[in-house]
This record gives sequence, structure tokens and C-alpha cells, in this order.
Amino acid sequence: MTDAPGLHAEITSILRADRGRLLSALIRSLGDFDLAEEALSDATERALVHWAKQGLPNNPKAWLLQVARRAAIDRIRKGQRFAARIPDITRLMEEDEEARGMDPHDIPDERLRLIFTCCHPALDEKSRVALTLRTVGGLTTREIARAFLDTEATMGQRLSRAKTKIGAAGIPYRVPDRSNWDDRLASVLTVVYLIFNEGWTAGPGDAPIRANLCEEAIWLGRLLTTLAPREPEIEGLLALMLLSHARFAARLDADQTVVPLDTQDRSLWNTGMIDEGVLLLDQAVARHRPGPFQVQAAISALHIDAATPGETDWPQILLLYDRLSEMTPSPVVRLNRTVALAESGDLGAAQKDLAALEDALRDYQPYQAAKAHLAKLAGNTAEAAEAFSAAITLTKSDSEARWLKRQLAALRAH
Repeated sequence: MTDAPGLHAEITSILRADRGRLLSALIRSLGDFDLAEEALSDATERALVHWAKQGLPNNPKAWLLQVARRAAIDRIRKGQRFAARIPDITRLMEEDEEARGMDPHDIPDERLRLIFTCCHPALDEKSRVALTLRTVGGLTTREIARAFLDTEATMGQRLSRAKTKIGAAGIPYRVPDRSNWDDRLASVLTVVYLIFNEGWTAGPGDAPIRANLCEEAIWLGRLLTTLAPREPEIEGLLALMLLSHARFAARLDADQTVVPLDTQDRSLWNTGMIDEGVLLLDQAVARHRPGPFQVQAAISALHIDAATPGETDWPQILLLYDRLSEMTPSPVVRLNRTVALAESGDLGAAQKDLAALEDALRDYQPYQAAKAHLAKLAGNTAEAAEAFSAAITLTKSDSEARWLKRQLAALRAH
């Protein structure tokens, strides 16, 4: 018999790593987002009972998929439109029978198909990204709301409307022909990057940085490059993710406190991943079709290329942020540009730009951290301390809070 706390942790780990793959396989079979999620939830509940008595099966993911199919059949049979869905039941039963003769490790991977379905032009841009993060990335509604600075209730309504629209519009569950990619590619790339970013960002409380989400996004980026091998923005996105993930081992110290880029142990960086990212970026730039992901990858490459933090080419980074601001104007891009402006030597102009962003970003933790940094550079200890305190209040991550508290303590000590 498996102990309950250990079993809960095991199931949570499985779903964190493979929920997107399991759910996409179910949605392909069912054509119904809500039914697929309900069936997977049913399978998870049954796993808690069966695995506690019998131990983990040889392949927990295959077990969950098979039980979810059967749970979906049960739900359809109990539904009011049973007769109309007999073909669905027949198909599910056939898939269940086929699965018995398959290698238990051979779970169909339908994630790319699901991404393009979620990113159909019939949905607005924000809904495309949010729905894909929920289904493919396995993020909770609360996590997605945090990424968009929305309330959980508002995001829940948006997700519900998006799923309803896909069903009502009969949006096909497929990867479109390459000639029809353009109207969806920007959303697809944004989705993949947000999946990466959610894994890269420390979660609430003691929740760890989720390397599996970063690796999932990189896998999807590689898959996109095989489908469109000469698309510079796909190459730029993959380069950006590789150049960021190359620093993974240096991001937390022994106390699990976040380590900013300028104080990381660079010997811990993955040089093979860096080389691959730089090569991809060079290939993308050589195609002379610039895009925002290429620009962000170039900024990351300049940070990594510096032998020491003091040798960082901040003027060049500032120029790249100017270009990025033209491509994707947003308060967050302007905030990053403001920090680059200060590091380039124009602290006064940077502080004026930062003040102009206060109404939009006052409750955004990185804004308060940047405000503290600029105030510290200016020698304004009181303002820096106040901003650090505000950033500590706004952060949900214990690892980030520990770093901010260290900065505040050091400031007060001086």
C-alpha cells in the first residue's frame, strides 16, 4: 500500500509533467475540452484509490489515459444526448481496445495539434494564449490570471467562453497547412514562450522553478522548427529559450534563493545550450526578417556574451529595447528599457521614464524592484528601502522574497 502523502505528491508530479500530453490525446478523441478535463479528473480520483491499494502501475501515464477514456464513456452514457454520441463511444471503445495491444509507453503526442486548435483566428489573441496555457501547459486558472495580471474569476470566464466557441464554431482539431500558418503563428509562439516563462518563474510560496515546463516549451519549439525549418521567429524563440534555460543551474543558491543574472556563477551555465542558442540566433538574423523573439534572444545573448557583469554591452542592449518597443509596445518592455537606460549611464532620464510607468505598473513586483535599484544607484536610500519593501509585499515567491529581503537588510546596514 502506498502512503497517501507520497501518492499525492507522485500524482501531482505526473500531472505537472504530462497533463498537457494526456489532455491533448483525450481532446483529439472526444472533441470536447470540458469532457476531456472532467474525464482526466475522474481518472486522477480513481488513481488515488487504486494506487493506494495496489501501488503504482508500470506506466502511470498510460493507466491514467486508459481510465480517462473509460470515464468519458461513462459520462457520455449518463448524459442527455447519449444517442447522438454513440459514434463517440464506439470510437473511444476502439481506442481502448487498441491501447491494450500497444507499447504502454507509446502515448500519442497531440500537443502541437492542440496548440493550433487553441490558436485559431476565431478566438481573440488573449483567449488563444490563455486556453493553450490551460490545456497544453497544464497551468491553473489562477496561474494564468497572474501571468495576465487578471483576476481568477475573469480568467475563468474567458477560458469557458473560448472552449464554448471552439465547440460551437466547429474548429477543426488539426495542424493547418504551412500556407495557413501566418494568422496563427504569432499566437503559437507566444503560447510556447509563456509556457516556458511560467516554468522559469518561481511559483508561489516554496513552489520550485519548474524545469519540466521549460523543457516542454523547448521541445515544442524544436518541433516547430522541424515543421518550418526556415522560419526566423521560430528560430528566434527557440534561441531565446535555450539561452535562458542554459542558466538554470545558477538561478538558485544553496538556500533556494533567487540569484540575479549579474551575480550568478557563470561556470554553472550550460555552454552547449548557449552555443546552440547563438547558432540559431545567427541563422535567424541572417534571414533578414526581424521579429520580437529574435530581438529578445539578441538581448539575452549580449548578457551571456559578457565575460563579467561589468563588461555587459548596455548601450547595445538599450538599442535593442528601442527596437523591441517599436515591435511590441508595452509597459513591461518600457520597464526593461528603463533599466537598460540607467545601466547605460543616463540615470536621470531612466528615473523620469520609470515615474511615467507608475500608474500602469505600481502593483507589479519587478517595477518596484527596478525602482529600488534605480534609487539605490542614485544614492536615495530611503526611497530604495521603501520600494524594496513594496516589492517584498507584492512577490508570491519565497525564493524571490528572500533575495529582496537580503537587499533591504544590506541597504539598511549601510
